[in-house]
Amino acid sequence: MITQFLKRLNLTIENGLQNLEFNIIERNFPYEILLLADETKESINKYVFDSQVYAVSMNGINIAAFCLLSVDEGTVEIKNIAVIKDFRNRGVGSEIIRFIRDVCKKSNSSLIVATAAEGIDQIRFYERNGFEKFDTIKNYFLDQYPGPIYERGVLLVDLVLLKFRES
Repeated sequence: MITQFLKRLNLTIENGLQNLEFNIIERNFPYEILLLADETKESINKYVFDSQVYAVSMNGINIAAFCLLSVDEGTVEIKNIAVIKDFRNRGVGSEIIRFIRDVCKKSNSSLIVATAAEGIDQIRFYERNGFEKFDTIKNYFLDQYPGPIYERGVLLVDLVLLKFRES
């Protein structure tokens, strides 16, 4: 049900300086953008084929992408959300979250996301956009990847799970 709803949804949002277009991508996934938020193409391939993948464009140029996975009949997980460097800190990520929240609201789904516990900027972003922590998976990155993963020189160890707070 959620997947069928997501497949029908293409939308353009006009927001002040931004004219963002959200388009479902069914093939030729924008790996060059998705790789900004995940380590390898192999990691992305573990979820991309089961996800609803969106490209976000402005004036015909892809500036962001995200993947939504239907975890069960009532839960959608953001598996990947990435904005190209020139468009970061301009509200694009928050507009994407707003779009995803609207999708979930229309399909009566709860929304979750997982990110590295050491990813302070990512956690702050999600918290600013209405998410709250609800669980931690210890040693996730050590157990799930063949070698150590570093972000900004910090070893990633634990995975934190966040859910959107319903108002």
